[in-house]
Amino acid sequence: MRGTRGKWFIYDKPVHKPLGFGLGEIVGIHPKIGITGLPRSGKSAVMEKVLEMLVDERKREIQLRGSLSDAPIIGGMQTVPILEGSERLGYKVVDIVTKEEAIMAHKSIDSRLRVLGYGIDIEALESVAIPAIEYARDECEVLVIDEIGKFAVESEAFVNVVRSALEVDKPTLLTLHKKSRHPLLQDIRRRDDGRILEVTPVNRALLPYKIHKLMRETY
Repeated sequence: MRGTRGKWFIYDKPVHKPLGFGLGEIVGIHPKIGITGLPRSGKSAVMEKVLEMLVDERKREIQLRGSLSDAPIIGGMQTVPILEGSERLGYKVVDIVTKEEAIMAHKSIDSRLRVLGYGIDIEALESVAIPAIEYARDECEVLVIDEIGKFAVESEAFVNVVRSALEVDKPTLLTLHKKSRHPLLQDIRRRDDGRILEVTPVNRALLPYKIHKLMRETY
């Protein structure tokens, strides 16, 4: 929707664009949805429900059109806890498309870089997360980055690839550490095309449907 001079609007937020650009140059119509919340609030469960609904709906649409596509609908990375009983021993990063995985943080990792009691393996993180994000940025319909938090932002290469991915105009779903003040997370929270939604015990069941609706308005 065209707003005042030199601006385009996504929902109720102005996105500043240079004057004199043509219709073929319009970017930023797809929202970047950030899911945040306290630890163990259910961010990943909300994200997984949204992705399930998006994939099911897109598959039905593709079948109705009778078209075929080899490109994955969703791509990117997920962060999965490593559990022993109820204790979290670490976290692994998983490529959503290839299912390749690597342990990026663990209590047993002997590293000078430690965050919240976990040793961080930057090379393991980068070996999976960076190609996963790059492929989703370039080839997939929906980009997923789960999670942008205190472990992953220790990698400058990870931060840079996330920044590059967020400049691509496609539906994007992120989970974000609630309290981190890292510049990357601060920039995401300030984006004109961003919507940051917090998971709480009250809204946890209905939030996936709200996010799905927001994403499907432009997708």
